[in-house]
Amino acid sequence: MELKPYQHTVIKDLEKFLTYLQTENNSAKAFNKYWEDKLGFPYSPQLDGSYKGMKPYKDNVPGATHIAIKVPTAGGKTFIAINALDTLNKYFNQGNPKAVVWLVPWSNLLQQTVKNLSKPSHPYREKLSTLFGNRVEVYEKDQLLQGVNFNPSSVTEQLNIFVFNFSSLRIDKKKKEDRKVYQENGALEPFRDTIVEKDLIIPDTDDTALINIIRSLNPVVIVDESHNAESALSVEMLQNLNPSLILDLTATPKENSNIISFVNALSLKKEHMVKLPVIVYNHHKKEEVITSALHLQRQLELLAKEEEKETGKYIRPIILFQAQSNIKGKDNTTFGKIKEQLIKLQIPEEQIKIKTSNIDELKGIDLMAKDCQVRYIITINALKEGWDCPNAYILASLADKSSAVDVEQILGRILRQPYTIKHNQALLNMSFVLTASAKFNETLDSIVKGLQDSGFSKDDYYAEQETVEEVILTPNEILNGSLFDDDKIKNETPKSDEEFDISQIEFNPNEETTLEQIKTSNPILTQLTQRAEQQGAEFEQKVNEFEIDDTTSLFTEVMKTQPKQFPIDKEFKDFVKEIELPQFFIEKKDDLTSALFPELNEKWEFLHKNSLLDGFILSNYSTQITFEEISKDIIAVDFDESKGTASIKKLNSKAKALLVDSILSKPKDSQIRQITGIVVKKLGDMTPISEQELQKYVSRVFGNLTSDQIRDIIDNDFIYVKRIKDKINELSNEYTKEKFFKLIDSNNIIVQGNFSFSDTITPLNTSTPISKSLYEKEASMNNFEQSMILEIASLENVKFWHRNLERGKGFALNGFSSNHYPDFIIYTQKGNKILLETKGDDRDNDDSRDKNTLGKTWEKLAGSNYKYFMVFQTKKVQNTYTANSVIDVLKGL
Repeated sequence: MELKPYQHTVIKDLEKFLTYLQTENNSAKAFNKYWEDKLGFPYSPQLDGSYKGMKPYKDNVPGATHIAIKVPTAGGKTFIAINALDTLNKYFNQGNPKAVVWLVPWSNLLQQTVKNLSKPSHPYREKLSTLFGNRVEVYEKDQLLQGVNFNPSSVTEQLNIFVFNFSSLRIDKKKKEDRKVYQENGALEPFRDTIVEKDLIIPDTDDTALINIIRSLNPVVIVDESHNAESALSVEMLQNLNPSLILDLTATPKENSNIISFVNALSLKKEHMVKLPVIVYNHHKKEEVITSALHLQRQLELLAKEEEKETGKYIRPIILFQAQSNIKGKDNTTFGKIKEQLIKLQIPEEQIKIKTSNIDELKGIDLMAKDCQVRYIITINALKEGWDCPNAYILASLADKSSAVDVEQILGRILRQPYTIKHNQALLNMSFVLTASAKFNETLDSIVKGLQDSGFSKDDYYAEQETVEEVILTPNEILNGSLFDDDKIKNETPKSDEEFDISQIEFNPNEETTLEQIKTSNPILTQLTQRAEQQGAEFEQKVNEFEIDDTTSLFTEVMKTQPKQFPIDKEFKDFVKEIELPQFFIEKKDDLTSALFPELNEKWEFLHKNSLLDGFILSNYSTQITFEEISKDIIAVDFDESKGTASIKKLNSKAKALLVDSILSKPKDSQIRQITGIVVKKLGDMTPISEQELQKYVSRVFGNLTSDQIRDIIDNDFIYVKRIKDKINELSNEYTKEKFFKLIDSNNIIVQGNFSFSDTITPLNTSTPISKSLYEKEASMNNFEQSMILEIASLENVKFWHRNLERGKGFALNGFSSNHYPDFIIYTQKGNKILLETKGDDRDNDDSRDKNTLGKTWEKLAGSNYKYFMVFQTKKVQNTYTANSVIDVLKGL
C-alpha cells in the first residue's frame, strides 16, 4: 500500500515544516515562518477586521509543538499518520519520536485502530513494518499496565505505539486516583531508575505510575478526530502526557488549530476514495423509504455481482436504517420495531444487526468478509463512534415525518469507496440518502453539515423530492450549488399515515429477480437511479475537467476566505493564446516499448534533474565533510511568550542514553552499521539515489568513529544529517550540471514550445496596478522589482509584462538543478520574449551564477527572439546587467 499523490503532498509538507522547526528551534517561529514563506507574505490584520496571511501559531499545549493536518473523511488519515511517524523519526529531534501515544475519541475506534496496526497482514501494519524494519510494538492500556512486552529496552530500540481513548486519560486531577494509569504499578518497577525523570513526576503519584513513564519518554502524540479533544479536560490530558509534538488529524479543524497541510476534498474523488455525489431522495412516507431502500440494495447487489465477474472485487451493499430515538411521551419508530418489521418481511435475522450506544451486534463481525451475511444495520447515531464499512451505500432515515432528518453524525459512514477504485457500474460509485421528511430543507441543511463535518461541501450531493417537477441541471450547477436554491427544491408537506404499516412495503426477499424486473416494477426507484446515473456522470465529468488549485483551496479551506481570480486583460486575450514558451526536453532512451511500437512514443520528454542522474554512483565520490564542533550537552533555550522569560530544556534523556549504550555494547562494524542506518533513514527520499548507495556512502563517512562521536551523532543527528545531505546535493549538482552541458553539445537536450499562459491567475497577494500588465492584477513584488517593472512598462516598445508565478504555477526554466522561475516575462512589439530575473546586490553567489548560466543557455537554444537577463540593482557582475544598463538593451528589442 503506497501513498496517494495528495497523501504524499501532506507528508512532504510535514517534512518541510520540521526543517523549519530544526532551523528556528521554536514552534511559533517555525510555524509563522513556514506560512510566511509558503504564502509570500506575513500575517497582517486589516482595518476592516479581515486579515491577510495565516493566523499566528497558537500555543495550545505549552512545551509541545502542536500542529494539525486537515483531511476529509475517507481520506486515509490513519495511513497518513503511519507515514508521518516515519517522517517524525527522521526529522524531529526532540523527545523520543519512537514513543507514540495514539489517541482516539471512542472505544470502537480504539479496537479498530489496534487491530489494523497490529494484524501482520493488514496494509497499515505492513507499512509500519517496512518503515521501521519490523521493529514495531502496538500496546493497549491493559498491556502497558501489566508490562507485557513493555520494558526499558523496548522503548528505545523499536517503535512503540500506545493506543488510548480519550476517556482513559482525560480526568480531573482531583479524580486521578480513579484511573490505573495514575497508580503505583509493581509491573513497571524496572522503569523507575532507568527511564523515569524525577522532575517530571506528577505530584502525588508514584514513580512507577504508567503516566510518569509516558511523561518521561516525552512522546509524540497522534490525535485522531482531534476536533473531539477541545475541552479543558482534554487539554489537561495532553499536558499530562508531556508530549514533544502533537499531530492532530481531522476533517474539521477547530479555530485554534495550527494547520500545516490540508487535503482538497476533490482530491479524494479524483483518487476514487469516496462515493460522490450523494444522491438524496425525499419520499412521502416511511413505508416508501423502506421499499425503495430494500429494492435499491437488491439492485446494487446485482450490479456488484456483475462487477465481481469482471474484476474479482466482492461488494455486498449495506443499508443503514436510521431510527429515531424515543422521545418522552411519544411512541416513535425505534430500532427494535424496525428489526421486527424487517423479520416479518421474511428477511433472515442474521442479515440484520443493531448498532446503538447500548446494543452492539456488530462486535467481532468483519463486514467486508465474503461469508458475512449482514445487509441491514439499524442505528440511531452511535455509528459516529468509529464504525466504518465501505460496503455501506444507503442511509435510509425512518425519523418521524414531521422531523428534520439529523443525518450529519453518520453521513460519513457511507462515503468511503470500496477498494478505492472507480467501479464499472456507475451506481457503485455514489451513495444514497432516502428520507420522508416534511422539513426537507432542514434535512438538506443537516446533510450539508454532515458533508462539511466530513470535509466536503454542498457541491457534493444531488437532492430531489418525489413530487418535485424535474429540473435539468448543468454540471456547473451541480458543483456551484445552484441546485440548493429554494426555488429549485420546494418544501412540500408529505402526506403519510402516522403508523408504520408493513402491508405497504412491497418487497419479497425470497423472489428471484433481475435488474430489468427491478426497473419495470418500481417506477420511483427507476426514476431515482436514472437521475442518479445522469447526475453522477455529469459530476464525474466536471471533476475530471476541474484542475485542483491548492492556492484556491488554501483560501477556502484553511483561511476561510474566497480567493480572487484575475483574468488576462481583454487587450491581450486573443493575442496571447498564440504564445508558447520553450522549455528543456531530453531525448528519450530506447526501451522495449519504443522499439516495438515506435509510433506510440515521442522522441523527447520534459527534462527533470533526475533525468540527468543516470550513472551517478554516490559511493564513488568524496566523503570529506566538515562537521562543526557540537556540544555534547545541548541545551535548547526558548522564549516563553506567555511569561516573557527564557526557559531551558535539556534535550538529552535517559532513553537516548540507553540507545547509545546499546550501540556501544556491540562490535565496531555493528556500531557503524547501526549509526549509518539511523542517519540514512533521516536523510529521507533522495531519489534516484538508492538507499543502498546512501548506506555505502554514509558508512564510509563514519568509517572511523570514536565512542564520543557516536554519542555526539545520537545527540545531534539532525546536524550530521544536514551536513551529509548538503554534501550529497553538492556532488549530485556538480554531476548533473556537467552532464547537462554534454547532452546539449551532443544535441540530446533541446528546447521546444511547451508553456502557455493560463486564462486566470490567483496570486496570494497582489501588487499595485501597473500599466501593460498581462493580467488585470499581478502578483506582489518587492521594491526593487516594482521600480524595475515601472521603468520597463514605460518603454514604448513593450507590449505587455507579467510577474511570473512560482511554486509550480508559473513558467520554469527546468535544467540541471531545481526549477528556476524568472521574476518577469516581457513581450515587445517586435515579438521578442524576454525573461528577466532581478537580484539584490547581496545575491552575487553560486546559485545566481548557475541560474544565469541556465538562462543564457536557454536563450541560445531558443532562438534570436528569446532573451534572458539577470539584473543586479547596482553591482556589476560578469554576464549580467544593472538596473540602469538593461533599459538601453530592452529599448532595442
